Amino acid sequence: MKLAVIGAGPAGLALALLAAERLPQTEIHLFDTRPLTQDVSGDARTLALNLGSVRLLQRLQAWQPEAAQAIQRVHVSQAPPAPVAGEVWLRAADLGVPQLGAVLRYGALVAPLQQRWLALAAAAPQRLFTRFGTAVHAIRTQTDGVELDSGDGPLVERFDLAVVAEGGVFAEQARKRIRSDYHQNAWVGTVRLASPGLQGLAVERFTRNGPLALLPLPDDAQGPRAALVWCLPQAEDDIATLTDAQRLTVIQQQLPAAAGRLTGISALKCFPLGLNAETRLLHGRALRIGNAAQTLHPVAGQGLNLGLRDAQALVDALREWTEVTGATGLSLDATLARVDWQRAPDRWPMIAATDFLARSFAWRLPGLPALRGVALAGLELAGPVKTALARRMMFGG
Repeated sequence: MKLAVIGAGPAGLALALLAAERLPQTEIHLFDTRPLTQDVSGDARTLALNLGSVRLLQRLQAWQPEAAQAIQRVHVSQAPPAPVAGEVWLRAADLGVPQLGAVLRYGALVAPLQQRWLALAAAAPQRLFTRFGTAVHAIRTQTDGVELDSGDGPLVERFDLAVVAEGGVFAEQARKRIRSDYHQNAWVGTVRLASPGLQGLAVERFTRNGPLALLPLPDDAQGPRAALVWCLPQAEDDIATLTDAQRLTVIQQQLPAAAGRLTGISALKCFPLGLNAETRLLHGRALRIGNAAQTLHPVAGQGLNLGLRDAQALVDALREWTEVTGATGLSLDATLARVDWQRAPDRWPMIAATDFLARSFAWRLPGLPALRGVALAGLELAGPVKTALARRMMFGG
């Protein structure tokens, strides 16, 4: 089988590595528009991984624990004013796991993945091809494969299967089948905290205007710090006009006491938010994973985790197909259709949940904050339900 992986971000690299190790008879071409000489290790964007994703990266020998901050506890709460504030605590110790997940920089995730791929490609140059600095201009589906227009030519090449893993942010994406502009902005950056800092605690606060999250980062020479994700409606977003001191004051007022005291803030970047999803992963012999299949609101921090599960499910199905196809006669098209169908119970509940939460912050119903508070308080008391939810967030559905 000849496989094209388009996009060498986290999902694309993970897919290429899984396929390289588990599909030894497959010829794999990894495409990306960025040149191989471009250093990605310094990319400071923050990513949140659940425990299932951490374990996958460990199996791929592309995990550097010293570059990540383990999440040991999660605190979700409703900001006042509300008759019932409500809060939920999730603790790794209560669930019998070493950690709930981890937080790290984009560069600290992608660089080891890329290094591992290059090592495998050097050991198997006859079947693993690194096609960096090469744009894929078009994908044309055929009855038994795809044709790619790639390179400056462009060069027309045929593959049995193409997997699109190029994601990007909502505002820069082409329209997919399901698209909704939330008219919200996400302001992202880093904050400094007074000692001892979050110590492995992730904080999510439901405010009147949108979710506000602090994700623990490894301490540096200047002390404790955390990644900030601050979501606001565009019509009421005046963050750009505030000074750093004013931003710190506003954020501090909305955070729970468990977050501690903020002492500094970095420059913030702003990203428009929306839902952009395909109804199906598969179109002919072209299949989408990760943000190329579904771009979600960051309220649950599950976008990348969903993409990594897409990659794992696809490779597992292809491995089973290559091992049993002679005995069963199952076609590649039937196998891919089954992947598309099997991913739905994981994809759609997550898409629906994040979409509902994102939309709910635009509703100005009088009793809605109280209802959120009651829901959080009820979830904290419902032990089995909370455990089931936590395990779904750690490992998917």
